[in-house]
Amino acid sequence: MSVPPDIVAVPGGAALSQVPLLDPVPSLSTFLRALRRDLTAGERAGLAIEPEAARAHDVFGKRPASWRNYAWETDHVQAPLLVDADGDLVRPWITWFIDTATKVITGTAVTPGHPSRASVLAALRAAVVRDDPYGPAGGVPELVRMDRGKDFLSATVTTALGAMGVTVKDLPAYSPHLKGTVESLNRAANRMLFAALPGYTAGPTGPRSERRGRSAGAVSALSFKDFTAEVLAWTNWWNTTHRPKALSGRTPLQAWQADPTPVTDIPAADLWAFILEDDGRPRKLTSHGVSWRGRTYVAAWMTGQAGREVRVRYMPHHDHEIEVCDARGRHLGPAHLADAATPEQLQALREARSERARRLRSDAKAAERLRRQRFAPTTSAEPAQRLGAVTAAQAERELAAADYTDVARLALPDLIPPAAPPADWRTPPALAAGTAPPPPALTPADPSADVVPEPGSRPAGDAS
Repeated sequence: MSVPPDIVAVPGGAALSQVPLLDPVPSLSTFLRALRRDLTAGERAGLAIEPEAARAHDVFGKRPASWRNYAWETDHVQAPLLVDADGDLVRPWITWFIDTATKVITGTAVTPGHPSRASVLAALRAAVVRDDPYGPAGGVPELVRMDRGKDFLSATVTTALGAMGVTVKDLPAYSPHLKGTVESLNRAANRMLFAALPGYTAGPTGPRSERRGRSAGAVSALSFKDFTAEVLAWTNWWNTTHRPKALSGRTPLQAWQADPTPVTDIPAADLWAFILEDDGRPRKLTSHGVSWRGRTYVAAWMTGQAGREVRVRYMPHHDHEIEVCDARGRHLGPAHLADAATPEQLQALREARSERARRLRSDAKAAERLRRQRFAPTTSAEPAQRLGAVTAAQAERELAAADYTDVARLALPDLIPPAAPPADWRTPPALAAGTAPPPPALTPADPSADVVPEPGSRPAGDAS
């Protein structure tokens, strides 16, 4: 049965004769077979999971074998578990340096909460110093590979590495394969260390995980001190017991000690000058100590040295202590914050700040609810109708509160009008009208009358 050509076939108004004929849809098996034939395994993984999954199917070149302390790699890794840090549950971060040739972890630093450049400097100090309790692996590397994180590329870290003669290799973004040694260390720590500790949050959920102690209420969180001890113990196990396949049955520490390459050391007493920020300007010791950032720092060695010109160096975010050196850079000694707050005061201050932050968040949510506009739905063509009735008294109270908190209104700029501009200025009339008139000039009628009459007195010659 033929269809007349004038019959409308689509809602747009096109006739059936104008609709192009399409090929029949292939079967599902034919479609999947075409995908396997025309797409690579990486492309299929990227489409099925995420674009980053395609990287697992890429082929990367292998760097040639090197020697100890030729190249280090560094990175932050967040532990997927909660620890108790002074009463707060936080997710700690680990910062470490690893030697690419021998796979030995040279330095480790643990930070409760988000890491900073201070975390990098602490790990760098532990990596370079080989005296107890650090070492025996360490020294000064020739090259350090790192990503483009702001902590690693901060001026403090790059200056410290540059002062030691270390080349900094900042890798392109989203290129973890270029520092594969430390990335493999991060994955190994996640599987071998973090997953076995209490408070692990990245594991499976359900009855089986609860029987294994994964439920939040069944296991109490580790203290930050205990967690740090676990990380340092695992680091020691990695260096002294773990035997990676690439080391042919040796431990990382054995491979590092068997390498005859000379090691460049920096004494711990001299290392402070490399890993501290410079204040940047000279200061003078007074009878109260040295002033830095509006606070006073004192030390016993300052006795008898008031008036001496000094410079201040400090570890970022460590405001309780600074290092002081003379104008030529010679280290004089540490100084501690004078009149520091007591632990009770600090606890009360933290609680007050938390309460204020909670109140501000609550006020912001309430203001967002008041700001949100709702409209009534309609089924016919009519103007939009706003919802949310407010009484006149409520509107007046809210407007009065807004006037009270408006800084521009509280400033009262028109209370004291500004002075009139000079006569030779070309001032717009609208601005000149808002200024105060100039004071009248004293021009006495009689130049000889240089005496001003007292109030209530009559001028001379007045007979009335």
